[in-house]
Amino acid sequence: MKFDAIDQALLRELQNDARQTNRELAAKTGVSPSTSLERVRLLRQSGVITGYHAAVDLDAVGRPVQALISVRIRPPARPVIEGFREWAARLPEVIGLFVTSGAHDFLLHIAVPDVNGVYAFVIDRLTERREVADVQTTMAYEHVRAGRIDPVADERPVRSRHER
Repeated sequence: MKFDAIDQALLRELQNDARQTNRELAAKTGVSPSTSLERVRLLRQSGVITGYHAAVDLDAVGRPVQALISVRIRPPARPVIEGFREWAARLPEVIGLFVTSGAHDFLLHIAVPDVNGVYAFVIDRLTERREVADVQTTMAYEHVRAGRIDPVADERPVRSRHER
């Protein structure tokens, strides 16, 4: 999908505050409310906007300690990988999950109440799984999230119909 300046402005504003009204969004982006509504609808339909989420402060919900855990699975077969992925994604400690290449198959981002929670997660949950061959844990001191994600600019030169 190609993004023009209006789409980019709408995405930027919605990432700043997804709870604002359509009128506020239109005013901030310099378009009419009907244009704003239609463009946002198209962004949702095309899968660019996948949802609206509440940002949660991990300290405030009692999960201030974060860790990144690399997991290697054996055997490296699709059903085993998919089964582990589905299981791990449902765990309440897991706040992010990546299927990766290289020495490990997964990178789990967890948030727990304390360091003992990290230990319990690794020992009581992960290493109890038969398919888990290796686990490496890295404590995270701080997690800085991107404030917004901008579409990649289309760097190709615009050509007229006669040049095509």
